Amino acid sequence: MPRLSLWKDGKHTNDYKFMDRVISEEFTIGGTGVNVHKYLGTQEQNTVKVTNATQSSASAVLGFASTSNIELGYYVAGTGVIADTKVIAKNATSVTLNNSTNIALLSGSTVKFYENPSEPSYTNQSEKNIQDLFLLENRDRKYDTDIYPMRGIYTVQDTSFDLSQFGMFLQTGTLFMTFHINDLVQSLGRKMMNGDVLELQHLMDYYPLDDTLPVALKRFYVVSDCQNAASGFSQTWWPHLWRVKLNPLTDSQEYKDILDQIKVDAPDWDPTNGNISLGSVQSTLSTYQNINNAIIKEAEKEVPLSGYDISHLYIKSTTEDGKYPGDPIGVTSDGNVTVDSGSVTTDYAILSPEAVPEGYLTGSGLTPNGMPVTVGITFPGSPAVGDYALRTDYLPNRLFRYDGRRWVKLEDNVRTTLTPGADSTTQRSGFVNNTETYTNNSGNVTVRQSLSDALKAKADN
Repeated sequence: MPRLSLWKDGKHTNDYKFMDRVISEEFTIGGTGVNVHKYLGTQEQNTVKVTNATQSSASAVLGFASTSNIELGYYVAGTGVIADTKVIAKNATSVTLNNSTNIALLSGSTVKFYENPSEPSYTNQSEKNIQDLFLLENRDRKYDTDIYPMRGIYTVQDTSFDLSQFGMFLQTGTLFMTFHINDLVQSLGRKMMNGDVLELQHLMDYYPLDDTLPVALKRFYVVSDCQNAASGFSQTWWPHLWRVKLNPLTDSQEYKDILDQIKVDAPDWDPTNGNISLGSVQSTLSTYQNINNAIIKEAEKEVPLSGYDISHLYIKSTTEDGKYPGDPIGVTSDGNVTVDSGSVTTDYAILSPEAVPEGYLTGSGLTPNGMPVTVGITFPGSPAVGDYALRTDYLPNRLFRYDGRRWVKLEDNVRTTLTPGADSTTQRSGFVNNTETYTNNSGNVTVRQSLSDALKAKADN
């Protein structure tokens, strides 16, 4: 009689099948209902064209109805196109590749063009594709339009403080849920993986704090890690359970395909009656935007302009011999003053300052000591000595002072708001928000661009 053994050299025995059916039944009886949104891969992010002519034989020329959005040097992907193929020439209806196709492409064949090697196009849709090879991100995710109901089991526990580390940390609502492996494969076609989104129906909030919402708040979680559950190995040494780590779903770019497509079940009295998306109901984006706008307004109130404010400083005027305070030029007790003198009036007292303190971003276009100024695009006629004029046709606006012979520049209005925008014209904002373009070997390039565009992956060859 052979020895009894539950392990049968890598085979799924009848013992394993019996235990697996029993375990599956336990999930059916005691598990909670979970709606699974299956992750399919990433959305197409590059230019997609369809050929409008059939090649007579494999060649390097492809015909299209239009070659707009295709530039020289773009990489090419598609059925029959070999790796590292690029566009070397083009006209209005065709492109020429540096490599010939493997097969003659039929009319209606899909061909994809992309500029950045680190953000390629893929021939086949797959959850194994990586959208950004440089940052290792899948930002624009695509989900199955079908919903897969499953049964899962997890331990419900109160949110508690984590005292296992220095300080005190609040748990973020992470859940660890187990599923039956064979049920997953039978329903999803594969085991659950990172990126899958789960809707936990039993956590739906029917009494939200915001009573203006027309629907109950659903709870979505994202799979961030998964592995065989240690408690899911039976006496046959085969695993039966799949353990996943779940984090609350956030209203971010990765899940727009879900949040913008699902329509909520608004009650009959609601005018939208189910025509609003789930993302617009559950998103906290508007709240964060209001908080951010309030912070910006408070910052603009506390620090309205860049540089240094010198408007509160009193600036003394000087006479030609450097004495303080400066009196009107040529006016003494025995002076000869005529009635048509243009430099002296009845209310003329102290001569206006001839200079202002110099420093980094101190120019505001304001006159010293709050003295009167003429604002316009021309200088005033018949000025008196010490008169000020602010020319608004200069950019930035320029403040002048009349010294009796000429208009002398005092300062430029270089203090602007710190909030980025058209009115922010400081040297820093001009450098950071430079929207101009320059031309290099690859064509026109925008000066201001994201880091992922500036640090593009390039082939070694």
